[in-house]
Amino acid sequence: MASTRKPNILFVMADQLAAQFLAPYGHKLVQTPNLSRLAREGLVFENCYSTSPLCAPARATVMNGLLPSRTGVYDNAAEFPSAIPTWAHYLRMQGYQTCLSGKMHFVGPDQLHGLEERLTTDIYPADFGWTPDWRLKQERIDWWYHNMTSVLQPGIAEISNQLEFDDDVCFQATRKLYDYARFSPDKPFALMASFTHPHDPYAARKKFWDLYKDEDIDLPAVPKMQRSQLDPHSQRLYDVSAMDDYTVTHADIRAARHGYYANISYVDDLLGQLINTLEATGQLDNTTIIFTSDHGDFLGERGLWYKMSYLEPAAHIPLIIWNPKTYKPRRVKEPVTLADIAPTIAAIGGTTSLARPVDGRSLLPLLEGAPENADATAWGEYLAEGAVAPLYMLRRGPWKYIHSPVDPDQLFNLVDDPLELNNLAGTHPLAKKFHAEVEAKFDIPKIHEAVLQSQQARLMMFEAMKQGGHFPWDFQPLRDASEQYTRNHMSVTERDLKSRFPHAPDIESKRKT
Repeated sequence: MASTRKPNILFVMADQLAAQFLAPYGHKLVQTPNLSRLAREGLVFENCYSTSPLCAPARATVMNGLLPSRTGVYDNAAEFPSAIPTWAHYLRMQGYQTCLSGKMHFVGPDQLHGLEERLTTDIYPADFGWTPDWRLKQERIDWWYHNMTSVLQPGIAEISNQLEFDDDVCFQATRKLYDYARFSPDKPFALMASFTHPHDPYAARKKFWDLYKDEDIDLPAVPKMQRSQLDPHSQRLYDVSAMDDYTVTHADIRAARHGYYANISYVDDLLGQLINTLEATGQLDNTTIIFTSDHGDFLGERGLWYKMSYLEPAAHIPLIIWNPKTYKPRRVKEPVTLADIAPTIAAIGGTTSLARPVDGRSLLPLLEGAPENADATAWGEYLAEGAVAPLYMLRRGPWKYIHSPVDPDQLFNLVDDPLELNNLAGTHPLAKKFHAEVEAKFDIPKIHEAVLQSQQARLMMFEAMKQGGHFPWDFQPLRDASEQYTRNHMSVTERDLKSRFPHAPDIESKRKT
């Protein structure tokens, strides 16, 4: 008999994982057996986009379904306000246990945003220190901006800052899955496991590095361009990440890609451990698995690295949703974004209406087999470093339109021109139509002024917080050791039996009378 209980949700998020480097999206080399299984048996959204290709604003949108100008989460040092509902709030209203293991880069004193538990600290700071300053235009802020060390120092590392973090994320998430099976098997859960790989630096364990040979690593489809050939925003990215400070050879590019591919396989292995735990505890059949990333990585395309752009390598991300007992396998071409995640999770959990309007929409109809909407629009808004004014993306059908008031517009037909080499904005009539739509949807001058005011206030407050005593906002995992393992307020036998899975056989029939 099919279970009538609400489905569990395992939400797995990678960091800086571009769709184009995955087998389900056409890459021939990168090995991801677990993710490929989910793709074969689930729904693959072929055209999913980061709403804001940078960590904190993208992840805030994942939680709340709103674009950055609606929340004030403009960049990696902007506070995520507590008064905004998230999918965790909606699921708790439906009786779910909610938990996060890993990275979310919440900035501010609220480090839960509706989640009952966080099992790890974050890998990045929760304060205002990484605030960009648009008054500086293209000037770098050296102490926290990207540079080229990741590109020039890839290779084998058995432990690193990021490997240590993701190992712990997986361990804690796995233990929590066992806890759900042992201690609360009758309640649905939503567990988010959020990893920091394959984000640079491109250092990987030998086990995964050795899956690939240097000579097999593909070079960028679009080689490094002359600066004059790049659009103005891409030129700024060169300066922001100091990409011209070093000579980068083909060997350097191959090595960096080698490490990136190896770390994709590492994330896939972590995903596999979570799937295996669900299977071992009998929870897999009633679990919906969602896999995505916050943004992509240029990985040397056009000579660019990292993200902060609406060109495909930085903005086009994977989205795979798996529950073959409920949803038929399918590939969906309709454009979607990270803003659709929160209303989708809420809908999967049984929420029929949201407490406030959001910028995304539930994908549940598509999961259930509804026809695609040829006119569906995916919106993006970028308000962080690398830009000097608001930057917008519109994706509809084969078209992608990119607009910033300080730069020439860009319009690409991604079916005819998947590498985005032919800008049609100056000749195609759709450019004017899309321009009008962007200006009608967003009050760009007002948003620009709000970003500048926020930046200046936060830059001042960060300096002020260096004076005197300071209590950090970084999340401190709390574990009550007196409730772990065996303690004197527990029955030793009862604790041993309750913590065992599968449960021990009943021995009452063997009791002597």
